[in-house]
Amino acid sequence: MTYAGFWKRFAAYLIDALIIGVACWIIILPVLGLIGIGASSMEYSQEDMMTMDDEAAAGMAAMIIGASMMLWVVIGVSGWLYFALMESSAKQATLGKMALGIIVTDLNGNRLTFGRATGRYFGKILSGLILYIGFIMAAFTEKKQALHDMIAGCLVVNK
Repeated sequence: MTYAGFWKRFAAYLIDALIIGVACWIIILPVLGLIGIGASSMEYSQEDMMTMDDEAAAGMAAMIIGASMMLWVVIGVSGWLYFALMESSAKQATLGKMALGIIVTDLNGNRLTFGRATGRYFGKILSGLILYIGFIMAAFTEKKQALHDMIAGCLVVNK
């Protein structure tokens, strides 16, 4: 088993981020359009906006905040499901990892369970919160493991 190095993993992540970004924009743009249509259908003139009562302003703010929260949930769930489902699949890799010929395994070389892949995904939050040092660790550890790999008991290896 040969471990995938930092730069190979980084390149795979960039490919995956591009894929997720495009997919999220495909979801986000229609939602933003609907918000715009909804807001414009309220037909407030500039004068109305200046004299809008608190209840109407709160309603508009609630609509915008609710839509924003929904978009963040969609983005978060999309990323989680993409990584966890792909890395626990028979391919053992996301599209970016497949493109670079690397897979994710447990410490024994076996396919990840969905639960372990989920733990690895959410471990990336911790890897990023500490100034991305958790990710950079993959360049220096013996088995080329990032912090989230260690937490979830995973390896990223060349196929």
